[in-house]
Amino acid sequence: MSAVPEPAPTDDPTPGGPDAFTANLWRSAAPIQAAILAHPFLAGLTDGTLPEDTFRTYVVQDSHYLKGFARALALTAGRAEADDEIVFLATAGAEAITVEHELHAGFIADFGLSPAEVAATPRSPTTQAYVDFMLAHAAAGSSADGLAAVLACFWIYREVGRALLTEGSPDPRYGRWIDTYASDEFSAQVDALLTIVDRRADGLGAAGRERFRETWLTGCRYEWRFWDAAWRGETWPV
Repeated sequence: MSAVPEPAPTDDPTPGGPDAFTANLWRSAAPIQAAILAHPFLAGLTDGTLPEDTFRTYVVQDSHYLKGFARALALTAGRAEADDEIVFLATAGAEAITVEHELHAGFIADFGLSPAEVAATPRSPTTQAYVDFMLAHAAAGSSADGLAAVLACFWIYREVGRALLTEGSPDPRYGRWIDTYASDEFSAQVDALLTIVDRRADGLGAAGRERFRETWLTGCRYEWRFWDAAWRGETWPV
């Protein structure tokens, strides 16, 4: 399998510039992002060699994940105070469900699966753990905790989409997936969230910013685990 090109460590995919809080977050996650881009699941998307069964496993688990992600966004919106934050998070939650019905529905139909079959497929251990992580922070933590927990899904996917777009894919299904997350529309959504995070960071204090960073990094690690779980066909061992 061909390797996906890795971004330079100094890349700054943030609207706030190299000194922004989000720029520091991205630099702290650089080793995790490099590991994500080196994963054979993503290499298989770009050269078209990813087995269909592996991608099907990913799509089904991602359908489960997106429901939890939408709930976490809704919970975080309910704890936000600024009007633009409430609107963004509530809208993003609705759009997460839209992505499932549009992008994933096409893939699921290609695989000959019915919505009932997808719903009946158990969540993998990693899917369950990642969803529980987001919901716990969104429901029991502060609104900043909720933001930190959902940030990786937005940001990591955009940067993966951008990196994979340079290679493309000979498989039209995989190309469609790449195009979705490399799109200008998705990028604008990510930038809007990063702007909110940078504004929030000013009032968090040193301890709050470190707590945010640690939660963000955990989310990034779960992103790696999610692709790895699909690659391994992870199931409950007992």
